[in-house]
Amino acid sequence: MKTYQLYINGQYLDSANGEWFDSIDPYRGEAWAKIPRGTAADADKAVKAANEAMWNGPWAKMTASARGKAMRKLGDLVAANAERLAEIEVRDNGKLMAEMLGQLRYHPEWWWYFGGLVDKLEGGLVPIDKADTFAYTTHEPVGVVAALTAWNSPLLFVAWKCAAALAAGCAVVVKPSEFTSASTLEFAALTKEAGIPDGIFNVVTGFGPEAGSALIAHPGVAKITFTGSDTTGAKVYETAAKSLKRVSLELGGKSPNIVFEDADLTAAAAGAISGIFAATGQTCIAGSRLLVQSSIKEKFVARVLELAKSAKIGDPMQSDTNVGPITTPAQYKKVLDYIDIAKAEGARCLLGGKPATGDGIRGGQFVEPTIFTDVDNTMRIAREEVFGPVLSIISFDTEEDAIRIANDTIYGLAAGIWTKDLARAIRVPKQLRAGTVWVNTYRAISYMMPFGGMKHSGVGRESGIDAVREYQETKSVWISTATDVPANPFVMR
Repeated sequence: MKTYQLYINGQYLDSANGEWFDSIDPYRGEAWAKIPRGTAADADKAVKAANEAMWNGPWAKMTASARGKAMRKLGDLVAANAERLAEIEVRDNGKLMAEMLGQLRYHPEWWWYFGGLVDKLEGGLVPIDKADTFAYTTHEPVGVVAALTAWNSPLLFVAWKCAAALAAGCAVVVKPSEFTSASTLEFAALTKEAGIPDGIFNVVTGFGPEAGSALIAHPGVAKITFTGSDTTGAKVYETAAKSLKRVSLELGGKSPNIVFEDADLTAAAAGAISGIFAATGQTCIAGSRLLVQSSIKEKFVARVLELAKSAKIGDPMQSDTNVGPITTPAQYKKVLDYIDIAKAEGARCLLGGKPATGDGIRGGQFVEPTIFTDVDNTMRIAREEVFGPVLSIISFDTEEDAIRIANDTIYGLAAGIWTKDLARAIRVPKQLRAGTVWVNTYRAISYMMPFGGMKHSGVGRESGIDAVREYQETKSVWISTATDVPANPFVMR
């Protein structure tokens, strides 16, 4: 069993209390690694190292081009180590190797993209309305960033948060989920190899109430970026507000996947399955509410059922596995509880609805792909985030009905639309309160496209050019070229 250490100021170190906890393989149901139990003292050490490195160390003195070169090299190193890192993530969170390897092979694009953007983050000359005045703006790093990542896609979230932060000139302290810390600790070594100066990228592992809370409240942290549930996100926001920290929150969702009667039903059925079952439902953008027009409901549901029944459940390391285990015991229980709630509320279970058993299923944390129909949007199964392989089918009659049902939620992270009508494809996204809307596709992401939510789904955006501005302050500079002395120095010029 491998024993990991914290990564602070370019060195691997034991935690201040010398304690570790087990990382559990969800598929095998057994410990496979030991993770350091970081403390407030460790968080303090990391934040101080990050501030020193950012403001006084080589990072502050490097040209933007040099910083970008190091970031692009980091992307190269991730690409070379993608399979190794993906295997670690599968051991940690139980998601499919096909999905995690796909993420790790795409991960370098963030470092290449933002590394190429670093020396293009220009300020501006302002044609100011004051005589004899030269005025311009610059964009400067906000300060040390605490990045708190979720367990479902650990290194993808590191890329989303840290590539933009480093491009802005910031230093970061990452606090990964206690359930999936190993890959982030492995990744840390690559930052040093790439030439990122010591102290610019740090990792403090441990539990939220200990290491996480200490980072959020630390006076040396200027910005918090968090991915997780809206409940926890609200607590992060509240704590950060006490010291006026800037905050980005990427939170939960109850995303509608809307199928209109004119859609390509074969493509839409595949999109519905991918939207909820491809990641075992353990993704914030899961299309957990499938809205189907009444006129096609019977035949469309039959197609979805046929595809869902073909899913192979088992070892996430195997390339032909379609559905893996639930990552944590607590989440496994939560998913089963929601299934019971749905049945009690009157939803009709068409498929699954119980723990999965059989050949190749180990660890005791598998749930069958589950499909409910006759779901009303007022039911808890339609309103609360399950974060598991559970699909709710809701029927609608008109386009107006679909929009109303889709927006009737506290969340607003994503939405999907399936239609051949070009006018509808343009019209409906404008009316959906969601940060991302996919038309005739689902779960597509890119380092170029901003990602984030509305309402309870979050604050701020990740990825895309605008993401860098989440980590910068705009400074205004005024230079007077006047040679005269003001007639009245008590009056503003």
